[in-house]
Amino acid sequence: MNDWPEGWSGDNRGDRYGRGSASAQPESARVMRQVRRGQAAPGQGAYGRQGPSAPPYGNGVPQQQQPYVDGQGYGGDYDSGYNTGQVYGSPGGGGYDGPGDPAGGRGPRPAPNWRKRIKWTAIVVITGLIVTTVSTYFWADSKLNREVDLSKVIDRPEQGDGTNYLIVGSDSRAGLSSEQKKQLHTGSAEGKRTDSMMILHTGSNGDTLISLPRDSDVEIPTFVGSESGKTYKGTGRHVKLNAAYAEDGPELLVRTVEFNTGLRIDHYVEIGFAGFASIVDAVGGVEIDIDKGFKDKYSGADFKAGKQKLNGDQALAFVRTRHAFAASDLQRTKNQQKFLAALAHQVATPATVLNPFKLYPTLGAGLDSLIVDKDMGLYDLGSMFFAMKGVNGGDGTSLNMPISGSSGGNLVWDKAKVKQLVQELNNDEKVTVTGN
Repeated sequence: MNDWPEGWSGDNRGDRYGRGSASAQPESARVMRQVRRGQAAPGQGAYGRQGPSAPPYGNGVPQQQQPYVDGQGYGGDYDSGYNTGQVYGSPGGGGYDGPGDPAGGRGPRPAPNWRKRIKWTAIVVITGLIVTTVSTYFWADSKLNREVDLSKVIDRPEQGDGTNYLIVGSDSRAGLSSEQKKQLHTGSAEGKRTDSMMILHTGSNGDTLISLPRDSDVEIPTFVGSESGKTYKGTGRHVKLNAAYAEDGPELLVRTVEFNTGLRIDHYVEIGFAGFASIVDAVGGVEIDIDKGFKDKYSGADFKAGKQKLNGDQALAFVRTRHAFAASDLQRTKNQQKFLAALAHQVATPATVLNPFKLYPTLGAGLDSLIVDKDMGLYDLGSMFFAMKGVNGGDGTSLNMPISGSSGGNLVWDKAKVKQLVQELNNDEKVTVTGN
């Protein structure tokens, strides 16, 4: 049965406004009679109507149920608390109690759990650092140019204690424009040669940095060509050390150093002119104390004595200068040691490592320009830089390879001192040998 009066039935709405209406005009307003409070009369509904089928207000008002009383039925006072302000409240205070309830009926807000907040903040920060560190590691590792294959080196010495790095500065002009070559005073020679060579030994008894003068007299031993794979028999031929690199690259240089010293080289690191200057500029320059001023038209050096900060161009001129010194290449190797140690110190400072605006440009400039052996990892590279920093800070030893004289313009090594030096390095003992 449809409880709605005739005027509200779904089939008899006419053109009234509302659901299903085809007219845009609303139905005329109806006045709702005043609600009668109090107990309903016998036989009447909640609103004083007679019987269940007699709506008290005429058409348009549905039949109403009786008010709910004590959970048992309908009847009683229709108001049910609407006039007392308790419509949303309760004696137990579970809801809103009107404007006088500042807490909105929810009680006082609990105090913040700072221990929990600090805990989650720390977790988020630590997680972010881990993700950043891991991402940086894989990014940097992918940029390493692992081009040197030390497995091609034959007849290698026995492995000693500690780790030995052969660090090479080449005079490669690769990537330099004509303007840059002029600015850096590099000239335009084709190919590349070694401009500096050093052995860095890291161990438990201090780190040692040994410069190998490029004019050192060495014997070229039997070796296997790095490209051809052909074996070239040694003939006792003596050359300057840098000629070994020019003849067959890093693999022959390592073979020659190992043959003439008896010291096994574990890792190889090489950097060219452009890369060296870029790294110095990336860290914002390197501060160094120059004992005595000098000039050199070949390298473009023009320095006064005293503490000063060198940019990339100036740094390259500083480490390449030899014509300005009476000791020539021996003094240059000392300057190279001094500057490289200062550069490593600058790279490893918190101001660089903790500053992403310096760290990433420095890593990018350095890793793009470095050539290393196939077994070199970022950990090995980091150990090398921190060891060089330690040498600069006085925690290690730096020296030139001991020289006994010269022959045909080549510097001859002191064989007795070299033997003692290599023995101390292989046994990872504190170095007592002194060089020139």
